Amino acid sequence: MTAKQAAIKKYVVRLSEEERVRLNALIRMGKHPARQLVKARILLKADASDAGEGWSDSQIAAALDTSIDTVARTRQQLVEEGCEAALSRKHSPASARRRIFDGAAEAKLIALACSEPPKGRARWTLELLEEAVVELKIVDRASDNTIGRTLKKIRSGLTSSSSGSSRRMPTPAS
Repeated sequence: MTAKQAAIKKYVVRLSEEERVRLNALIRMGKHPARQLVKARILLKADASDAGEGWSDSQIAAALDTSIDTVARTRQQLVEEGCEAALSRKHSPASARRRIFDGAAEAKLIALACSEPPKGRARWTLELLEEAVVELKIVDRASDNTIGRTLKKIRSGLTSSSSGSSRRMPTPAS
């Protein structure tokens, strides 16, 4: 018996009817990150309850084109932390790299990016924001790349000339 097979028996997925309905709805909508959809599919395939399919990790991995380790970790996360934790992606406290922008610093960065740009500038650039967050002691150091990723998370066009959105055009009366 391999370690992978032992993991199957250790973390048995049993979804409630409510959880199964939620996961199916999440998949049908399709408006969620791909990683979240894959994890929802993994949980539905791994469900060993009467209404579930009860597939093995290797069957799920082959069907969903993912690794056996991903399937095993998703099972484990569901059993230990619950359905919401298995679906969401969170920053690991055990990660070797500390997050530069926590919630408070991120809020200050967003407020800064929404404020008036420096004199002589039409808008904030990532480089200007980089200098400003250090100067205002929001964070000790940050690269323009980090600032760009942080602002991208909020789907903001704060540092670009256009957010890419357009006004809705009224539908002509027929």
